[in-house]
Amino acid sequence: MAYKITDECISCGACAEACPVGCISEGDGKYEINADECLSCGSCAETCPVGAPVEE
Repeated sequence: MAYKITDECISCGACAEACPVGCISEGDGKYEINADECLSCGSCAETCPVGAPVEE
């Protein structure tokens, strides 16, 4: 299952830097994950300081 980023996101960009396939981009007020490209590896969740990425 793909990850999604909750409203807890503080737009620091750590998740985007950690993503091995580059499927995370800056959206309107928070980062967003392209679910079609997400490998569900969890790198974003491990890197996020506020725990915003969660598995759907």
